[in-house]
Amino acid sequence: MDAEEFRAEGQTSAEVTIVVCASCRDESGSDAHPRAGERLAQATREVSRGKPVRVQQVECLGNCKRRLSAALLRDGCWSYVFGDLTEHSGADLLTGAELFTQTVDGTLPWRGRPDSLKRGLIARIPPSDFLKDII
Repeated sequence: MDAEEFRAEGQTSAEVTIVVCASCRDESGSDAHPRAGERLAQATREVSRGKPVRVQQVECLGNCKRRLSAALLRDGCWSYVFGDLTEHSGADLLTGAELFTQTVDGTLPWRGRPDSLKRGLIARIPPSDFLKDII
């Protein structure tokens, strides 16, 4: 499905999942528990209560050089991976997720995105339906 088909099907306001890397350490590299990633996940859960957003943890996003990391996922849409977050980035992740729920083309809008989600963008990954075969 390409962006036009996505809009034609009227896919908006779909639930977004925020995935937080729970094993991420803070800038000091401390092994103390709970780890900074776990604290970010908890902060994100707290600010997301009552919102149409799911918050989940994963043990590792494999993005250790960029410290605290998280991803925004939505069925049939691009996925986004962010790094260089802080334990206090939960509100930024929620803002990004709320923007993402309103998209009509399956992408996270740049305008309105918090600075941490602009500077911290690691990758955006297309859904498999958007991929085209090479001939």
